[in-house]
Amino acid sequence: MKMKKTTKVALINSPVQEESFHHPLLLPLSLAYLAAVLKKEGHEVKVIDCPACNIDHENLKGELSAFDPALVGITSTTPNIYSALKSAVSSKEACPDAKVIMGGPHVTFRDEETLSENADIDIIVRGEGELTMLELAEKAPYAETLNDVNGITIRHNGDIVRTAPRAFIENLDELPRPAYEFFNLEKYKLYGKRFMPIITSRGCPFQCAFCVTSQLFGPKFRARSAKNVVDELEWLKKEHGADGVSFYDDTLTLDKKRLFDICDGMAERKLGLPWGCQTRVDMVNKEVLTQMKKACCAEVSFGVESGCQKTLDKVKKRTSVDQNIKAVKLAEDEGLFVAVSALVAYPGETLDDVKQTVDLLRQMKPDDAYICIATPYPGTELRKLVENLGWKINDNWSLYNTMNPVIDNPLVPAEEIAKLRTKFYNELYSPSYVIRQTIKGKIRGNFYSQLMMRLAIGHLLWRAKSIF
Repeated sequence: MKMKKTTKVALINSPVQEESFHHPLLLPLSLAYLAAVLKKEGHEVKVIDCPACNIDHENLKGELSAFDPALVGITSTTPNIYSALKSAVSSKEACPDAKVIMGGPHVTFRDEETLSENADIDIIVRGEGELTMLELAEKAPYAETLNDVNGITIRHNGDIVRTAPRAFIENLDELPRPAYEFFNLEKYKLYGKRFMPIITSRGCPFQCAFCVTSQLFGPKFRARSAKNVVDELEWLKKEHGADGVSFYDDTLTLDKKRLFDICDGMAERKLGLPWGCQTRVDMVNKEVLTQMKKACCAEVSFGVESGCQKTLDKVKKRTSVDQNIKAVKLAEDEGLFVAVSALVAYPGETLDDVKQTVDLLRQMKPDDAYICIATPYPGTELRKLVENLGWKINDNWSLYNTMNPVIDNPLVPAEEIAKLRTKFYNELYSPSYVIRQTIKGKIRGNFYSQLMMRLAIGHLLWRAKSIF
């Protein structure tokens, strides 16, 4: 009987870039899934989460040399791509014979460019990566061609070749649970609390012009069964000591029956886990929010995007300003911590349009708000629009964090956006805000309010220091 081959695979979350925004407390869920799939099939895995473990590129080489993998998988996003590319160099220096593989949204849409400019990267995995990485591990060390592996971009006979796209995983229940045994979960605590991630669906039927989710994971909504989700929630609490859970789904409430089944399951098993999620303003109503609150939902985040209907239509949000106002009010009436995100300086907007958005945020008085500057990420319709307009685009990828203007927008000067954002946040994180969130945190026991109270205090102290 033929023995199944075991391949050693190192999975890397690259070191933090000093010039880029990074939240080292977030578990890299994508790597946890990759590790789980590889481990299930008998491969030897090592996860190196550099931000959580304070590992720089030089120390990364030592970690890799000691493990000596045949494959090195590196995840990448647009703002951390430079660090990811350095990780590829470190990987080749430490393990010259290893195949270096890079995946993530940035290289999915910049695959040919990435390979042509970076000799240390051997393979790009495009889109959903679990089954592709598993097939690559099974084929190592590649005596045969890789042209029959779907979902990758490679060099072949001096050319850069894109193989056929890989079909999406239809039955997400078949995926093993994230392999958290490869992580030191103590590293991810937030003010002493262990908030753990869960994602229960993939794919998005909405195609907003500033987002690539529907391209990365398809326009079809694919969801895990309610029982599968509740089983994992119980596992997170009992096996991993979760104090709370963050749903990473783009639109958790898209399938209301499934959501109700999840909420009922959480209540029946008396999990008592506070949780937060994000969704759309047109995908909630009073019944939905009431059910969520009964199941210990503590926070809901809405992408309201704009207070200007013209802009909502341009970004293809398919929502209205009135829906924004109504959804936020309903959530606040349920006693939930409400966060909103908005997009400003989208091509075609004027300064008055931007002010409408900021005024709407003031009117809604959410518990937290993110004013994001329109950022033309690779693969987005927004990027194509800006390129067609002939506007200058700054391709310093480390600035692509929605806080820095990277488009030379002639209608909305960057300095005016900076003034509006600064004024808004100085008003939001005020002494009265601290008092309000302190009351919410103590009376309702809402962790999100406790967290934001501390953030607001930090903001006030920073303002005081800047004055003197």
